[in-house]
Amino acid sequence: MQVRIIKLVLVLVSIWALSYPFIYPTSSLQTSSEVSQIKAPVKPKVVEKPLHNVTLPDFSAISDVKEKKKRFFDFIKPHVVAENKLIKQHRATLEIALMMLQVDEILTKAQLKKIHSIFDYYRLDSSELSVASLQNALQHVDIIPKELALMQAANESAWGTSRFARIGLNFFGQWCYRKGCGMVPRNRDSEAAHEVAAFQSVRAAVKSYFRNINTHDAYSQLRAMRAQLRAQKLPIEATTLTQGLVAYSERGDAYIEELNDMIRHNKDYFDE
Repeated sequence: MQVRIIKLVLVLVSIWALSYPFIYPTSSLQTSSEVSQIKAPVKPKVVEKPLHNVTLPDFSAISDVKEKKKRFFDFIKPHVVAENKLIKQHRATLEIALMMLQVDEILTKAQLKKIHSIFDYYRLDSSELSVASLQNALQHVDIIPKELALMQAANESAWGTSRFARIGLNFFGQWCYRKGCGMVPRNRDSEAAHEVAAFQSVRAAVKSYFRNINTHDAYSQLRAMRAQLRAQKLPIEATTLTQGLVAYSERGDAYIEELNDMIRHNKDYFDE
C-alpha cells in the first residue's frame, strides 16, 4: 500500500512539473503582440525660444495662399522701401560730390564727413577721395529692386515660416562666422564653423542683406550689371540682376530660374 502511495505521489509531481510553464508563464516568454506594445520613451519636444522681441505674424497658420503672400509682403516691404530710400539719399550725396570734383570745386567739411561715413559703411577705401573713387563707390551705393529683395526673402524663409526667420528674424539665409553670432544649422557638417545670423529687428535683417549684396565680392557681377543699366539709362530690372546671384545659393542656375519665376508670378503684389 505504501509503495502505491509513493508511486502516485511521483506521478502527480511529474504531471505538475510538466504543466507548470503553461499554468504560470514566466515574464521572459512574451508574445509578439506583447513585445510590440512596448514603446520607447517619448522625448519631450524642445520649444526653441526666439532670439528677439519682435511679434511675428504666424504665417504657417494662414492657409489661404493669397492671404499669406499679402501678409508676408506687407510685413517685409516697408523695410525694403525704407532701405532703398536711404540708399538713394547716400547716392545723391556721392553724385553731388562727384560733379563738384569734376569741375574742380572743393568739398565742404560736412560733405567730407558724410562721404567718409558712407565709404566706411560700404567697406571702401576713403583715404583719398577722387573722381575714380567716387565712381567706384556709386557701383556699391545703389538700390536693390524691391521685387528682387522680396522674392529672395520669400524664397529663403519659406514665406516667413522657416526656423531661421521665426527664431532669428533671418529672412535672407545670411551666414555669420563668429561663435554664438546666430543659430547653428541642424545639419551642419562637423567641421563647419558657420552659423545662421540672428537679428534683433526686421529692419536690421533687411539692412544686412542690402549691405551684403552691395559689398561682397561674390556679387560684383550684379553690381557691374546694375552700373551698366545706369550708364545706359535703363530701368534696373529685378530679373536682369538675378543673373548676378549665382553664388547666393548652392543650387546655382536653378536658384536663378526659381527666383525669376517667383518674380513673374507675384508681380501683382509688389505695388499694392
